[in-house]
Amino acid sequence: MDEATKGRDLEPDNYSRGGLVAELERQFAQLLGKEAAMFVPTGTLANHLAVRKLAGNDRRVLVQAESHLYNDSGDCADTLSGLNLIPLAQGRSAVELVEVRHWVERSAGGRVETKVGVISIENPVRRNGHDMVDFGELERICGYAREQGIRLHLDGARMFNLPFHSGRSVREHAALFDTVYVSLWKHFNGASGAILAGDAGFIDGLFHMRRMFGGALPQAWPQVAVVGKYAESYEEDYAKAWQATDRLIALLQADGRFEVSKPPNGTSRFLLTVSGVAPDDWTARLRRRGVILPYAHPGSGVLALQVNPTVLRTSPDALAQIFIASMKD
Repeated sequence: MDEATKGRDLEPDNYSRGGLVAELERQFAQLLGKEAAMFVPTGTLANHLAVRKLAGNDRRVLVQAESHLYNDSGDCADTLSGLNLIPLAQGRSAVELVEVRHWVERSAGGRVETKVGVISIENPVRRNGHDMVDFGELERICGYAREQGIRLHLDGARMFNLPFHSGRSVREHAALFDTVYVSLWKHFNGASGAILAGDAGFIDGLFHMRRMFGGALPQAWPQVAVVGKYAESYEEDYAKAWQATDRLIALLQADGRFEVSKPPNGTSRFLLTVSGVAPDDWTARLRRRGVILPYAHPGSGVLALQVNPTVLRTSPDALAQIFIASMKD
């Protein structure tokens, strides 16, 4: 925070409007290739505001069964906005066009016509190991939705990981959708917060709805003062983090006591198994050496590791030595 504010003429916001917050909104609109953007204090609210306004009078919203909006938002879209969320692709990350078409036709063909107003897609999908949705399938779904007059929202909380794995830019992903949400703390070290972006007509005046839901922080700038710096370099830093991680994985596999696998459609996660030591004992030893890993799954003993730029704080070779040395007391 000291580095982010020192030596600059920082203008605070007023109830999340203007000042540094407006500067950040312009930055993310440009990064995402959208006309405008708005700060929102949580991703849950960003998703809710997006689908609420996009839906209008067409109250059915197609979502992934494993999405944050369906599982982790307390039925807010239903309880607070009267929307009917239809879960698709149970147990999977990717929604398929055939599922979408089925529900659109079923909704339109009922005794009382009830149109699908919005399709919301999370990508990557946290609950499915941060797997990504195939870009080609996204194009087919979004193209069909456009033909049907259905609006589109992208829950892109972690979407800045997608370019490295998909070969498609952040802007290319965002361009398929009317609105897109990005987390400001999951990638960019903000204390909290989110960005909701779309065309100018959508964002204009949306701060009133943000205030209605209690989301107008009196001063939001301390939450996001460091975000701009990390946003500019994140994609490059993430690519470097995977280069270092792949080197680390090779060194661990050469030792013979570590087994590594990567999900076929994965992004930031890989799975690690250790042999010859209790996983929780091993991670506790690592913590004493300044390396923090998640604890192993209690049933399988597998550690699900997240790749992020913190791995660049030391070299892969030095990190591998710590991993190996921690195999014994």
